[in-house]
Amino acid sequence: MKKITVVGTGYVGLVTGTCFAETGNLVTCVDIDENKVEKMKKGIIPIYEPNLDTLFERNIQANRLSFTTSLEQGIEGAEIIFLALPTPPGEDGSADLSYILGVAEQLGKLITNYKVIVDKSTVPVGTAEKVHNAIKANAKTDFAVVSNPEFLREGFAVSDFMKPDRVVIGTSDERAKKIMESLYKPFVRQGNPIYFMDEKSAELTKYAANSFLATKITFMNEIANFCELVGADVDKVRVGIGSDERIGKRFLFPGIGYGGSCFPKDVQALVKSGKENNFEFEILNAVMKVNEDQKTVLFPRMKNFFRGDLKGKRIALWGLAFKPDTDDIREAPALYMINELLNEGAKITAYDPEAMPNVQKLLGDKISFSTDEYEALIEADALLICTEWGIFRNPDFDRIKSLLNDAVIFDGRNLFEIEEMSEKGFFYASIGRNLIEK
Repeated sequence: MKKITVVGTGYVGLVTGTCFAETGNLVTCVDIDENKVEKMKKGIIPIYEPNLDTLFERNIQANRLSFTTSLEQGIEGAEIIFLALPTPPGEDGSADLSYILGVAEQLGKLITNYKVIVDKSTVPVGTAEKVHNAIKANAKTDFAVVSNPEFLREGFAVSDFMKPDRVVIGTSDERAKKIMESLYKPFVRQGNPIYFMDEKSAELTKYAANSFLATKITFMNEIANFCELVGADVDKVRVGIGSDERIGKRFLFPGIGYGGSCFPKDVQALVKSGKENNFEFEILNAVMKVNEDQKTVLFPRMKNFFRGDLKGKRIALWGLAFKPDTDDIREAPALYMINELLNEGAKITAYDPEAMPNVQKLLGDKISFSTDEYEALIEADALLICTEWGIFRNPDFDRIKSLLNDAVIFDGRNLFEIEEMSEKGFFYASIGRNLIEK
């Protein structure tokens, strides 16, 4: 058992703290948001993530997971302190380290014996050194700063944490290395590796991984767009190249672009970090541009279908989150489509199993929301699909046709088979496949 403090209870911090508590550690989570902390003390979880609520409640009841707004109280007796603080992009695209460095400065004044301070946030190369210097400016004891990037997929974060395919730890401190190895040992019992490296390499590993995946998604989206021009079927191309083990099957599904809290921010931050070192990431610059355009790739097709006039048209929208099994709407393609449609005077009724409250906070009454996916269809002129939630994959097509004014679907996630949509008499526009006209 170890005494652990997690500073920051956002997505990463809360999953990290809860999962460490699940393996018998005593975890204190620190956050400056008093309202949020009070709710968590009562067992109210502030984010949606499958299976996290069960672990959250169990460890609170077992007194292994607690919450406070006091950093001083939170680190009392802690051997390891995780920094899971936000690193939002600044106006120039660089990661804002003010939250991390601010806490680091406070820690220097508070620690009285050896601590392992762990950067869990996604941070640019060289951040561990900056954190070390910020702590050292005030510290009167030895400490170590470790880089331990997270590789959690929203929607699968609990399983990703509990059974990681790898753990990356960047440290040059032997004492910290042993402590971190002991901490993660219960999570790698099946033999998955713990990779030890220097701090800068660990920091770059996270950015490189996310940027590569973003590139893979974007490449497939470009192939999909080209498929439409030449009459090829992107699904067949995807299967054909995915069977090559050097390429792999994952992250090859075309759609309306990537979003979320990681890929957009991390690609942008890596490009900015490159510029600061007189290096131009030309591939990643192209990835950002293509992805930005991809988010609204269906809009011209919708406008063309309605002969250039969307004013007053009623659009049913399925899916608001940037991906299924999360309520996260950061950089969600749906928001970009909503903006384009509203600018043209369209009226939107949306449904999402989890993300509607977040969108309502953002957009207010600019769009309407429904209680289920079918209610959104009533008297709508078309259905637009932006997120591939499981409940949308096998709908009642007869009911869809009966509720829509016209049997028209614009599918940004290729949920349905072309042949089936043709047989059922839909106008069906998807990504990288033949247009089905009635």
